[in-house]
Amino acid sequence: MDGTTAVVTGGTRGIGRAVAEAFAAEGAAVVVGARDGDEVGTTVDALEDAGATAAGHRTDVRDEYDVERLTETASRTGAASGIDVVVPAAGVYHGEAGHTPTDDESYSAFDDHWRTNGRGVYATIRESLPHLNDGARVLVPTGSVARDGMAGYGSYAISKATAEAVTRGFAADTEYVVGCLDPGIVETDLSGANGRDPDAVAPMFVWAALEAEPGELNGAVVGLREWKTATR
Repeated sequence: MDGTTAVVTGGTRGIGRAVAEAFAAEGAAVVVGARDGDEVGTTVDALEDAGATAAGHRTDVRDEYDVERLTETASRTGAASGIDVVVPAAGVYHGEAGHTPTDDESYSAFDDHWRTNGRGVYATIRESLPHLNDGARVLVPTGSVARDGMAGYGSYAISKATAEAVTRGFAADTEYVVGCLDPGIVETDLSGANGRDPDAVAPMFVWAALEAEPGELNGAVVGLREWKTATR
């Protein structure tokens, strides 16, 4: 990924942090955004200490103006102008995973899930568009909860389904490769203590950024099976 620039929202923890580190290790200039400005600074320092070119911006993806500033920062960070890879990994889950049934959720939880996990993906992609280089890729993390009717995931699942629909829309309406990556259950603040280590699935995003066939990724959901089959 030498010479490329990647922007990662939710880049201070979980999948976002692991992906930011993996991209940096491959030589990309990495720009991270997250709500906690102190965590953004700490993450940028860690990436730079490891030898990477890095920058960051306190970013609430519910606010498109925050996202606009993040993408403008990213477009000026690498050795060349523009953005080559976008990973909208920012997300929230209000409640305990698997224990938020649709018929017992507050409207406030519904609204924030949708604004962060759905509209936030839309804002991240849309505000990136003016800065995307030829051949740029957008990689949206997702999970089977977006497609399977699993009890207890309520408006979180609805918001993830929204993110997948947003991905398909941009894939259909733009010239860029925009797809979803489903790494299975990953141990994060959102999913709880179960699942794979985020570092174990971060290479999937490196592969998708560099090697995945555009026609198989664009507008699609690519999972662990496809990744492992392609790289074994």
